[in-house]
Amino acid sequence: MDQIVSFSAPRTQAKPPRTIVVLGATGSIGRSTAEILCGAPGAFTVAAVAGGRDALALAAMAKRLGASFAALDDPKGYAALKEALAGTGIEAAAGPEAVIEAALRPSDLVMGAIAGTAGVRPTFAALEAGRTIALANKECLVCAGPAFMRQAIRSGTRLLPVDSEHNAIFQALGDSDPATIEMMTLTASGGPFRTWTREQIAAATPEQALAHPNWAMGPKVTVDSAGLMNKGLEVIEAHYLFGIEPARLDVLVHAQSIVHGLVAFTDGSVTAGLAAPDMKVPIAHCLGYPERMKTAARRLDLASVGQLTFERPDFERFPALRVALDALNTGRGLPTVMNAANEIAVEAFLRKLISFHDIARIVEEACEAALADGTAREPDSIEDALALNHLVRERTRSSFGTLDGASLLTN
Repeated sequence: MDQIVSFSAPRTQAKPPRTIVVLGATGSIGRSTAEILCGAPGAFTVAAVAGGRDALALAAMAKRLGASFAALDDPKGYAALKEALAGTGIEAAAGPEAVIEAALRPSDLVMGAIAGTAGVRPTFAALEAGRTIALANKECLVCAGPAFMRQAIRSGTRLLPVDSEHNAIFQALGDSDPATIEMMTLTASGGPFRTWTREQIAAATPEQALAHPNWAMGPKVTVDSAGLMNKGLEVIEAHYLFGIEPARLDVLVHAQSIVHGLVAFTDGSVTAGLAAPDMKVPIAHCLGYPERMKTAARRLDLASVGQLTFERPDFERFPALRVALDALNTGRGLPTVMNAANEIAVEAFLRKLISFHDIARIVEEACEAALADGTAREPDSIEDALALNHLVRERTRSSFGTLDGASLLTN
């Protein structure tokens, strides 16, 4: 019998190590990235790591990965970082410009995993410099999607999606003609409130919102996931990342978090990306792309899972998803407005200043106000996007008086 499917012989020639920069090295994605890098000795060298405020954690990560350069966003942490790295030969720096310097260190790939809008400028700098970006920061596309994608085209660089849903779709697409795609579907676990009533969700505490059943993530992403706002942000990301109009993007609630994304084609076939709920799987795919890495990431055992269930999202119980989808459909800068207001509303919820359902209400009111006064205009550049983000954040923050003190949102 003739062989129908053939596989190429395994490559045996040793390859030079790939040079990596890790932005957001002390967050959940950064820590998982470190595990993969350390599990592949000789395959990677780390040019630089960057973090937010935790100087000691960043120093420990820099030493663990053998980085050449460590940058802390908070200038006040410079002395502690320098002291912790004394005698190691690792260069220390602090401040936003130092993080951009880290992003611009020569590398084959930049892991863009700084949480929030703080990650937009350094990730964009790496993009401008022609680096391949493993993108784990939602705000780059939600806050500044058009400008970000235009620069990617100008630079001729590739964006590799780290989010499990987008990574699954990226793999499921293969080299398919975009015109043959009928629908892209992102799945959502439903979070800790999947079976709760609207009244129970409204009374939820930060501790309950942070108790995600499937994923270990930073506080901002976890709260967003509990209200399905995270899925709305991911739909906006998919729109820009894959160039697919909103009408061909869908969301399904899938409690097991095994099927991460599906692509339906015009011939009736559907391809899906499946994996255990472990962020090391999409991270490894991006680090090794276009080849596959051998990792210790959790393996999927479908027999043990037993069943896979799917349901439509309930917009009455989870209004944040509706607000996000409305912002995408309206356009005119509303994704930027929505993202900014949401960051402040989540901060206020974590500080127990508002209820859980107040998050969606506050975000929707911010969008309505921006439309009414003409603030909602699509940003032409990264600077425009960040200026609009700042304006909306300050407006939203003023409704709480102040949110002084260190942010609760960073990893």
